[in-house]
Amino acid sequence: MPTLREQAAAIKASAPLVAVAPSAVREAVLRDVATALRANAATILQANELDLAAYVDQGAGRDRLTLTSARIEGMAQALEEIADQPDPLGEIVDADVRPNGLSVAKMRTPLGVIGVVYENRPNVTSDVAGLCIRSGNAAFLRGSSSAQRSNEAIVALWGEALERHGLPAAAVTLVADTSHEAVVTFMQLTDTLDCLIPRGGPSLIAAMREHARVPYVLDGDGNCHVYVDAAADVAMAEAIVVNAKTSRPGVCNAAETLLVHASVAPAFLPRLAAAMPQVALRGDEATCALVTGATAASEADYAQEFLDLILAVKVVESIDEAMAHVARYGTGHSEAIITADPEAAERWVQRVDAAAVVVNASTRFIDGGELGLGGEVGISTQKLHARGPMGLKALTSLKWVVRGEGQIR
Repeated sequence: MPTLREQAAAIKASAPLVAVAPSAVREAVLRDVATALRANAATILQANELDLAAYVDQGAGRDRLTLTSARIEGMAQALEEIADQPDPLGEIVDADVRPNGLSVAKMRTPLGVIGVVYENRPNVTSDVAGLCIRSGNAAFLRGSSSAQRSNEAIVALWGEALERHGLPAAAVTLVADTSHEAVVTFMQLTDTLDCLIPRGGPSLIAAMREHARVPYVLDGDGNCHVYVDAAADVAMAEAIVVNAKTSRPGVCNAAETLLVHASVAPAFLPRLAAAMPQVALRGDEATCALVTGATAASEADYAQEFLDLILAVKVVESIDEAMAHVARYGTGHSEAIITADPEAAERWVQRVDAAAVVVNASTRFIDGGELGLGGEVGISTQKLHARGPMGLKALTSLKWVVRGEGQIR
């Protein structure tokens, strides 16, 4: 097994070669891997079965770890969608000519080596590699030990495709050492990593804040809210909340808290409870009075990212109370309002502080693929250097390009 330092040296050497590779070559690598994923689906599923056999959790973690033929096909399609995206490298932004004749502009360039630490979710291995290579970066991946066999099978396909197109296989590297000590060292590879992105729960984020010495972009918790306004279409609200909570409860863009205006709560909440009986509702006093079977919510419930079929519920008297609740408990991920009132919608859009605000649609749309990015390396809940789903452009930096004709200062 290569040491972490040996792997770091190899990937650092590979990054400049990826950065200068023509767009057509980088695009071709992604399409090649998409084909390979389909052709090698059985091998990947066998590796995943071994990971699942050794995994004891039966909750959201197991769902994230699980691969299926459909999910592998989704991985392949995501790579093709990323390949279809315009090449961000070399894009000129903010061009201007100064009074002295200097032409000044900013040009998109790769970040370099992007390190990603993530839990389970072997599909992330392929998505992240695709985004990194397409944007001219090398991908240094530290998956969880529980998904190591699945990740190895996927990364092997990347190495083969890169070499077929004249690029070093090390440009997509999976950390071989899965020990806790290795992940701490990984977070401190200041001579190798240009950017670090965590994808996981609160414990991973806490570890990143404690140990990282490399600039990082936080893909934080998703305590997402849906607010059903006084002017909401009740049928629309029901469909949206059911989708946001139940379509895949173990992901960060699933709804975790429902806020309902008092004027529509009597008609809406019993209807919603009947529409998703598999979801445990934890509510305030008003909710418990309206919904048989709802249990009392604690303060901690409103701050919780359940990642499960549990929904915290609160009845509010106004949109202002709803926004105050979001400001207090939200994690800055995705916040939705259901309303037919354009003024209420605009107030929500202008005043709610989050990476994404949603009007009359499910929070589940806050995803790089759904928003036209082809895929995402994560969803940033911070404000620098990127916010929201991070696609190709979020994996680039800008450098100034100044052109003159002999001007001196």
